[in-house]
Amino acid sequence: MSDDLFDKLPAGGGDYDASSIEVLEGLEPVRRRPGMYIGGTDERALHHLAAEVLDNSMDEAVAGHASRIEVTLEEGNRLTISDNGRGMPIDEHPKFPGKSALEVIMTTLHSGGKFSGKAYATSGGLHGVGVSVVNALSSDTRVEVAKNKEVFAQTFSRGVPQGKLVKVGDTPNRRGTTVSFTPDTEIFGDRQFSPKRLFKLARSKAYLYAGVEIRWKCAPSLASNDVPQEGVFQFPGGLADHLAEQVEGRECVTSQFFAGRQDFPEEQGRVEWAIAWPLWSDGSYSWYCNTVPTPDGGTHEQGVRAALTKGIRAFGELVGQKKAKDISADDIVTGAEIMLSVFIRDPQFQSQTKDRLTSPEAARLVENAVRDHFDHFLSDNMERGRALLGAVMEKMDERLRRKAEREVKRKTATNAKKLRLPGKLTDCSGEGDGETELFIVEGDSAGGSAKQARDRKTQAILPIRGKILNVASATADKIRANSEIADLGLALGCGTRKDCDPENLRYDRVVIMTDADVDGAHIATLLMTFFFQEMPELVRRGHLFLAQPPLYRLTNGKESHYAKDEEHRRELEETVFKGKKVEVSRFKGLGEMNPGQLRETTMDPKSRSLIRITLPAEHEQRFAIAELVDQLMGRNPEHRFNFIQNRAGELDRDLIDA
Repeated sequence: MSDDLFDKLPAGGGDYDASSIEVLEGLEPVRRRPGMYIGGTDERALHHLAAEVLDNSMDEAVAGHASRIEVTLEEGNRLTISDNGRGMPIDEHPKFPGKSALEVIMTTLHSGGKFSGKAYATSGGLHGVGVSVVNALSSDTRVEVAKNKEVFAQTFSRGVPQGKLVKVGDTPNRRGTTVSFTPDTEIFGDRQFSPKRLFKLARSKAYLYAGVEIRWKCAPSLASNDVPQEGVFQFPGGLADHLAEQVEGRECVTSQFFAGRQDFPEEQGRVEWAIAWPLWSDGSYSWYCNTVPTPDGGTHEQGVRAALTKGIRAFGELVGQKKAKDISADDIVTGAEIMLSVFIRDPQFQSQTKDRLTSPEAARLVENAVRDHFDHFLSDNMERGRALLGAVMEKMDERLRRKAEREVKRKTATNAKKLRLPGKLTDCSGEGDGETELFIVEGDSAGGSAKQARDRKTQAILPIRGKILNVASATADKIRANSEIADLGLALGCGTRKDCDPENLRYDRVVIMTDADVDGAHIATLLMTFFFQEMPELVRRGHLFLAQPPLYRLTNGKESHYAKDEEHRRELEETVFKGKKVEVSRFKGLGEMNPGQLRETTMDPKSRSLIRITLPAEHEQRFAIAELVDQLMGRNPEHRFNFIQNRAGELDRDLIDA
């Protein structure tokens, strides 16, 4: 390379030689690059300082040396955390003559008693940087240690000792470590500790280890409706107590939580879990390792997901549900409230902030421990197991539907011949943006009005003749031979009984639209019985609806209102039309309505009212419904007679007189 080339290079702004190389000593690397150690300098990083100190006290408690931890937040952004554990070592460190072990711990990275496992079997601090990082990023730190009836103290500023460790007094009944610190405004600016966040942190730690009592205290000026000035936390039930509080008042798929604890073999640690499946929930997950939150999960999460997935699949096979083999982990954990806490030796984390556990053995240990308990949880109460299986399979069906990335596709008239659709079906084009609907109406007259009232793009009409076959009391051969049922099956396209697959349903909604009288109610009941027996999955997923056509039209001049029944009519007469002369028209059937009235009252999504027909999530309740359908619609008339006799007294006398 020629000298001319060097001459053409731009100026570098100074020489780069040995004097350019900086060697950062002590805790200076932490102050220069705090993000490497606590993930930044934001509010989350600020509270990470509190977690580091609290984790050290929790390690003492989990190791069996401390039973009480006190967390005190004072004015001026000062936090004090103390425990009644063994206390930091205060004797001279053999590798650092003239320095106490406490000073080494507070001022030297990668120093601590958790590397070999001799002092702590399981711990949250492993890298020996936690409390020294807190010290480096605090403007003022004071450590007190009570040992052998004496109290020693040492102060620091930004990681630098402000004097030697000294004895400050005697104490006959005190032991343990107290760390007080104020985060440095040069690092964190004007950010302040959140009393609510610290209160929640202290409370959660008490749930994670049933053997510890955590006392909370804050300055009166920092207390609020959410944060008391003082509090004591101790939860003998551990995570199960926490979960019960979290889901309080919400109905769950199983009335009993899946909760338990299990030691790992060969003293490798232990696991505790608490899981609930609320009926309506987005779900939440809380993962912990050695009392440290791991919000991004990790290998312990993988272990519990595997245990739950394999367990529910095996239960499905046990009860003869072949489709259970397709259940994935997401199907059983989506919407669940899961709390998992593991204690293991030498855990590996993704970073110093410990957001994710990466220890490979954790997955195997957790899976084996949880799986046995989950198998027992499902099979010990078969109805409970079936209820959970049913709920999980609903999630599976929904996942498979989304995975296919398709909504129910409408078939146009061009494809009608290929589909072998019934001739009396007036199909929709499926070209609209709205969801598609099939209206099942009784009689040609009602069918004619409905055809004129419908939205041709999204609404199809299928007329049926009178009262269809009662499938609850008919033989299988009679059901197959019935033309009305055959037409209905062809129009829906999703099959019946064990072959019923809602994924193949040709419409998003199936609406039973019958007259608002006794005969109409009977026809609707027969249709609901058909769907309950022949297409239960369609009902369970919420595709079936009842239209609510009005029975009366009340008019006064240009003002008119519709009443769905006699009671509604009286209500309108006593409110809207009070003191006015009202002309009342009674609709004997849907066919008597003109298309405009039918559209406005019963078919237009903007003004109509539909009742969704579905089944409860609890398997036990579904079984009770099956028994009720058999009583009312089955072959034995004595069951109906007994039902009527037993319930006659519940009828409203005014309704009977009307």
